[in-house]
Amino acid sequence: MFVVSNLIISVAKIADVLLSLYLWIVIIRALLSWVNPDPYNPIVRFLYQVTEPVFALVRRWFPWTAMGGIDFAPMIIMLGIFFIQSFVVQTLIQFAYNLAR
Repeated sequence: MFVVSNLIISVAKIADVLLSLYLWIVIIRALLSWVNPDPYNPIVRFLYQVTEPVFALVRRWFPWTAMGGIDFAPMIIMLGIFFIQSFVVQTLIQFAYNLAR
């Protein structure tokens, strides 16, 4: 049973790292929105391609996020990432530790 426990812990830790990486991508995208970056820059295009589907989904679910010229979609996404990291990932890790007993 320890093999399944270790697998769940590994998956949870990988998910935590990927969520942290995506959090930084969202932060960088939000900071880029304050300046006028070159839309043909490959890095800018990558950031927009990776984040825009999630931003569009949040804007569709919460139409008030683009209120007053300020886009609150990055803030909602960051809060969602924090929730997933603190609840889902930690629950998986604790479940795996209890499974190994």
